[in-house]
Formats: sequence, C-alpha cells, structure tokens
Amino acid sequence: MKFVCDRINTPMRNVNPNDKIVINNNEYQIIKLLGHGKGGYSYLASSINGLVVIKMIHHEPCDYYQFGNKIEAELYDYERLFKAGIRIPRLLDFDKEQEIIIKEYIAGPVIKELVDNNVNVEQYIELIQEMALLAKKANLNIDYYPTNFVVSNNQLFYIDYECNEYMEEYSFEVWGKKYWLD
Repeated sequence: MKFVCDRINTPMRNVNPNDKIVINNNEYQIIKLLGHGKGGYSYLASSINGLVVIKMIHHEPCDYYQFGNKIEAELYDYERLFKAGIRIPRLLDFDKEQEIIIKEYIAGPVIKELVDNNVNVEQYIELIQEMALLAKKANLNIDYYPTNFVVSNNQLFYIDYECNEYMEEYSFEVWGKKYWLD
C-alpha cells in the first residue's frame, strides 16, 4: 500500500507496518510503531538511506499540557536543543503541511525499558545530570521522563525535541529523577 499521508483523512493511528509514506519526494516504509506521547506518534521506518523515525503530530486532547502550533514548536525546540549541546537525533526532514518530522534513528533501549526490567541505570545518572546542566545553562527544561532517552554506544540521547523555559520544579533533580530510580 502506498499513499501520501493526509493528516485529515488518515488518522495517525491507522498507519500500519509496510505502509509506504512519501514526504518531500522521499519514500519511507513503516516498520513499526515505536510509541506515542502528548505530541505525536513515532514510527520506525526504512528509507533508501537506512532507518529513520517518522513523528506524526496528533491533535488528541491532553488535559495537563497546552499546545500551540506543534510542528512549529518541534522545529523551534530542535534548534534550541541543538544550540544548547543536548545530544539529540538529527532532524533529517519535515513537512509542515502534513505535520510530519523525519529524525535520525538512534538504536538502543530507552531508559524506561531498563528501569522496567530492573536494570540498574545509576551509570546513566551522571550523563543525564550533564545533559540537565546544559539544558539549565540554556534556560531550558527537557522532558526527563525515561521513555525520552535512548542509550546507544554508552551515550545518552534525548530523543524528543520538546523543551520549555527552565523551571526548577521540572528539573531532573526535582521532577525527573524519581522516574529513573523507582
């Protein structure tokens, strides 16, 4: 099945493995759903250049978070994180009209998988604290929930682009750490 994703007529959750999506004349084959959050659905996909992540923005209600223009926010936040030196997947392409972002795929387990499998993540605490310091210096908070961090080659990557202005109550030490060490 090949189609150009239409966010109005093709709800994001109806994208299936083996579907082909064309973004800016580049074809991607969906492999599987990686997960979804308050901003979108992320799929592992293959392309002529290898594996990528396709994030499709959704507009499902979220009672604890207010959004503006999600695609603009993703692009803006990518730039802020990149400038701050936060280790993130490269932004490879995007389609504002269809609200789709193509990111570099970072292979490895997410911290949440490790925590859920009772793997000690203490070795990554120093890395997340270094990342948190970079974020704070740039006056940013990132979403410290452990589904947003991948371990690859002994490095920690923040795989979401969401960030907000710094507030101590949402820092790693105050808010995020409890999810990593429970």
